[in-house]
Amino acid sequence: MEFSIKMRSIIMVCIAVCSLFSVASAIAGTATFYNVYVPSACYGFEDQGVMIAAASDALWDNGAACGRMYRVSCSGPTNEGVPEPCKEGSVTVKVVDRCPSPGCQATIDLSQEAFSAIANTDAGKINIDYNQ
Repeated sequence: MEFSIKMRSIIMVCIAVCSLFSVASAIAGTATFYNVYVPSACYGFEDQGVMIAAASDALWDNGAACGRMYRVSCSGPTNEGVPEPCKEGSVTVKVVDRCPSPGCQATIDLSQEAFSAIANTDAGKINIDYNQ
């Protein structure tokens, strides 16, 4: 029984350390949303679902971003309009399009469905943490 308690303690510590690593490896950025999903720069008229995103020039990498998966969570507001826009949790999105400069106002342009899963759409733009 004593061995079981020690193992549980070790497992709990490992889980805590792993979760800290995940948070520490996240990159700060911003997100907006869009709602016309096809055609896309990566897949043309092929439907890729709704948990998708368009990459800014910072992520686009001459098209190499196509198909990359990113985990995105809301970290806070970018303006005073909606002071607490964030919802709990995160979403995983697939890059299917490009959000080119100068029109692109964020690091990543999420589908409306993905954005609304992590934040109030009334905010329009949010601060995020993301990782691949």
